[in-house]
Amino acid sequence: MAEDLTIAKGSKAEQYTALLPQIKALITGEPDQTANLANITAALKEQFGWLWVGFYLVKNNELVLAPFQGPVACTRIRYGKGVCGAAWQQAKTLIVPDVEKFPGHIACSSLSRSEIVVPIFKNGEVIGVLDVDSTELNTFDETDRQYLEEIVSWVE
Repeated sequence: MAEDLTIAKGSKAEQYTALLPQIKALITGEPDQTANLANITAALKEQFGWLWVGFYLVKNNELVLAPFQGPVACTRIRYGKGVCGAAWQQAKTLIVPDVEKFPGHIACSSLSRSEIVVPIFKNGEVIGVLDVDSTELNTFDETDRQYLEEIVSWVE
């Protein structure tokens, strides 16, 4: 596949439906995790225009910044801290409609207003998270959860 995306219009579900096969084609057959994470973040950012899209990977009992698209970010996040650390600790996707109301939110960017964090599992253990931030309140919902969880299931 050429390294170009076809940007879809339509509902959020229609946009994901068009984007997922393109992401799958970009990462299929590529063994390098960093390359795959980079292309996933770029594709999501390009399609949806969110403020920040990126990965944190568990290393030495911390989440460490991995490929991302957007403003500079927090480099390390401790277990249970902020939305990312809480998603890691709870081993579940967290949708935060208003980050100002999330206890212990880590404000890597003052522009972030809502967030979704999706854990990445390998052998039943959280090995990282996909973190997405928006400048708008209430951006993320069950549609995002469904499709982003599918995308992270492809990460190994």
